[in-house]
Amino acid sequence: MAQAVRRQTSLFATDGKPHPLQDTLVAVTLAMGVIAFVSSMFAHLHLLSSWAGLVGILTGGYGQFISVTTRERTALIIGLGVSGFGFFLGMAHGGLFGGLIG
Repeated sequence: MAQAVRRQTSLFATDGKPHPLQDTLVAVTLAMGVIAFVSSMFAHLHLLSSWAGLVGILTGGYGQFISVTTRERTALIIGLGVSGFGFFLGMAHGGLFGGLIG
């Protein structure tokens, strides 16, 4: 009965192998997405929302490029969506530099 016991090495890995880089990119993308989404609701936090959204989009895009499992891709798509939402609202409220340059 030993073959019936399966040990998961990661929350997002369904193939039974560890994926530390992909898991880190998923966590960073989701964290940046939540920060960008929440801070985009306040117009005076446009610097934070636009930069956090941009970092979330970049890490999510690279994570999609190297992801291995469907669970990783699903979490990355969710993170990319909220990062993009926060990024675009941050850009609408003042942008990446918001009057600091020019």
